[in-house]
Amino acid sequence: MFQTHVYTNRRKAVKSQIDSGILLILGNQEAAYNYPANTYHFRQDSNFLYFFGIDLYNLVGVMDVDNDKDYIFGNDVDIEDIIWMGPQPSISNQAKEVGVKDTANLEALATFIAEAQKQGRKIHIQPTYRGEHIIQLADLLNVSHKEVKDYVSIDLIKAIVSLREIKDEFEIAEIEKAVDIAYDMHTTSMRMAYPGRVEREIAGTIEGISLAQGGPVSFPIILSVHGETLHNHAHGNVLELGRMMVTDAGAETTMHYASDITRTVPVGGKFNERQKGIYQAVLDANVKAIEAIKPGIKYRDIHFLAAGVLVDGLKKVGLMKGDTAAAVKAEAHTLFMPHGLGHQMGFDVHDMEGLGENYVGYDENTKRATTFGTAYLRMGKELKPGIVLTVEPGCYFIPALIDEWKSENKNSEFINYDLLETYKDFGGIRIEDDILVTKSGHHVLGKPIPKTIEEIEATMANKL
Repeated sequence: MFQTHVYTNRRKAVKSQIDSGILLILGNQEAAYNYPANTYHFRQDSNFLYFFGIDLYNLVGVMDVDNDKDYIFGNDVDIEDIIWMGPQPSISNQAKEVGVKDTANLEALATFIAEAQKQGRKIHIQPTYRGEHIIQLADLLNVSHKEVKDYVSIDLIKAIVSLREIKDEFEIAEIEKAVDIAYDMHTTSMRMAYPGRVEREIAGTIEGISLAQGGPVSFPIILSVHGETLHNHAHGNVLELGRMMVTDAGAETTMHYASDITRTVPVGGKFNERQKGIYQAVLDANVKAIEAIKPGIKYRDIHFLAAGVLVDGLKKVGLMKGDTAAAVKAEAHTLFMPHGLGHQMGFDVHDMEGLGENYVGYDENTKRATTFGTAYLRMGKELKPGIVLTVEPGCYFIPALIDEWKSENKNSEFINYDLLETYKDFGGIRIEDDILVTKSGHHVLGKPIPKTIEEIEATMANKL
């Protein structure tokens, strides 16, 4: 938990952006995964953590804009809870640590909301992502579950985004901790990537590194020799020479801030010539994109810059041809990189995605594309100091997509389909770093994780 003033200042800031009404921030509840007493690892709602900071289930935070008061509703433990959990601090004592003086039992919340509604006051809620929240809100607001979405407040969404996207010094320090844990995870993954090993051995080992250093992984680990599947959570393949292995993994700190790093390595520790050509194309795109990051530039423009660098690299190996700018304009590169360059990051590995990507990654001045590939760019708007985001170009050889484009003769003036046929067994490559936008440019967060061909081969030489 941060110091008290951090939370009081955050609540004051969000209330200053809302004209009137009640801001209702639901904490998460426990969730059972096969019987009631056997629950998933508890993860608090990120917006509740941001404004109220208490990492405990079944809490609700309320901010009264008109009267400038804050409340936490929740129930203290009873003797049965204490038997299983041990003594617990009271809700009121925990609330004081985050600067909230007024607390009440959870049962009192319905009366509080009903009284506010009777007075004609607006109840502002954020979008829901859990079914139990819809039920809880329907009961509190005295509406059907289908009507809950009508209470989602665009004003509240925009206010939260404006605050959470600018990371303060305390948050940046936490994210750097998460990247440093990811360093251990990824260098271990590299050193284990040898023939005969099953992917799950590596995935399980690096998840354990995150757990041992304070928190769970920030998202289910993506680790596979089939890197052409962008989010491949299957870990059953046996590693073989000649394959590339993608590891996309990050850690969550005890304060719940995330890292998100991707590295791709050759099984066995040495790149062959074909692998070097594709890898260098992606690495160049990663490096040039990072170099371009600074305040005032739209991230969509950096996305297309990276696309151009990737096209240049693929031209060097003969997979693409023609004018680079024309190829990017035609979006021919999306055959190889059918996703966006990156996304914001913080409490959530896709930060604030639950509020809606178009509110988080776009604004009135930058609208989302609808074309294939570019539509998947999660972050397109102008960069500001304090934003933390990922830079993750990739190159993927997806047989079904190659076959579809080839059958349509799509962008054949830019794509060498005959040579591309010989790459269908290649898999994919992605290289990802976490970047802070600074006042003068950018800062790569955390301890540098090996990513050049030479660095990766040197790291893998010390195999586990």
